[in-house]
Amino acid sequence: MPSDTVDLVVRNARVVTPSGVRRGGVAADDGVIVSVAADATLPDGETDVDADGNFLLPGFIDPHVHLGRRDAGYPEQFEIDFETETRGAVHGGVTCLLNFVEQGDHYLPDLDTFVRTGEERSYVDFSHHMVMSHAHHVDEVEGLAEAGLTSFKMFFNMYKYTDIDIEPCEADRVCEVLRKVAEIPGAVGMFHAENAEVQRDAERRVRATGRSDLAAWTEASPNVAEAMQIEQIGMLTEYTDSNSYVVHISTAEGVDAVERYQRRGVRLHGETLVTFLVNTKDEDLGVWGKVSPPLRGERSQKRLWEGLRTGVLNHVGTDHVAMSKEAREMGQGKYGEHMWETSPGIQPGVEFLLPMMFTEGYARNRLGVERIVEVCSTNNAKRFGLYPRKGAIAEGSDADLVVVDPDRTATIDDDFFHTREPRWSSVHGREVRGLPTHTIVGGDLVVEEGTLHAEPGGREFIPR
Repeated sequence: MPSDTVDLVVRNARVVTPSGVRRGGVAADDGVIVSVAADATLPDGETDVDADGNFLLPGFIDPHVHLGRRDAGYPEQFEIDFETETRGAVHGGVTCLLNFVEQGDHYLPDLDTFVRTGEERSYVDFSHHMVMSHAHHVDEVEGLAEAGLTSFKMFFNMYKYTDIDIEPCEADRVCEVLRKVAEIPGAVGMFHAENAEVQRDAERRVRATGRSDLAAWTEASPNVAEAMQIEQIGMLTEYTDSNSYVVHISTAEGVDAVERYQRRGVRLHGETLVTFLVNTKDEDLGVWGKVSPPLRGERSQKRLWEGLRTGVLNHVGTDHVAMSKEAREMGQGKYGEHMWETSPGIQPGVEFLLPMMFTEGYARNRLGVERIVEVCSTNNAKRFGLYPRKGAIAEGSDADLVVVDPDRTATIDDDFFHTREPRWSSVHGREVRGLPTHTIVGGDLVVEEGTLHAEPGGREFIPR
């Protein structure tokens, strides 16, 4: 235990550690946790935070973020998004994120740009997933892994009937990538699971009725479209003896499919989104609720929560995008035929991830605080090679911490958010219980009672 003054101390907390919840606090020096102990044995700190008996958690790690998407002005928008969206992240208790990089050109020549932009603009540490959207990207897998980028996303079968500049990804490319993944320690193949043929057939039929409501968007990609792709992902993962991660699982059938392969010993891992846990297709959201895959009904939502409780699903992310209200509504308001044309995505998810997990998980007794920490921080760190540097309150880990008052309440509105676009979300108008009061990144007190104390930049790209 240190005896001299350290950079930062958090006291009077219920500290959520890998071995359970304990009373006391944390001392950090040079950005690293040096002690987890009872209050009486903690040293003095240059910065001293009284947690007032609230929870002290490892900062949340969002494994699923899209900054500077090509359809929003990539790569120019990349610089803007890294600042504005990570600003929202720290206000929401997210202290590290993994961003999807996708472009038509080769990745390796541009890696310095992807890294430097984040380090110059971000309020949090970060890493990247690389999208295998073109054949030449597959040839870069080994080089990307050598650079510390070990997660590779595939749009398996999806988007091949659209005008998006993503080449069709069928089983042959999946096998090629998964074989490479199997040879790289810690690497993982990532999958968007929707069957394009089933989706195309369903969309034709629902659009022929003239409907353009949110439930119509859901019917245009039925549950079976997701589940059948997860079945194939499980088969190909087993066939290649590889390691796969299905992003944004939305359906009960999808959870069932993951569970079947896990019982067979296949390394198939499941992620769901906070949006799927707290929103359904039956809400009055209009285009604000458009996400791909779509929102589902209460039956699927119940199964997602069950999957998190039982360990079938071990990861929660946001699929966060930064999109202006004008771009989402296409000048036609919240409702209308533009449901079929506007880009999908939910924002500002990085900022409502923690409040909604506490509101709908902890406050409603669906998940305990320790399980919330596992699925929103620890497991994400472990799956993507960040642990134990990230994802745990333990000596030697980065001092990425968030104090959470489980009883503090607020209404989510335009004034709630600190991202580039605060005027719309899938949870506008919702009452939340459980809010961060202090966010600490690398031992620095970045947000205190809603006040931002940091400037953008100075954070690290984390090679994995």
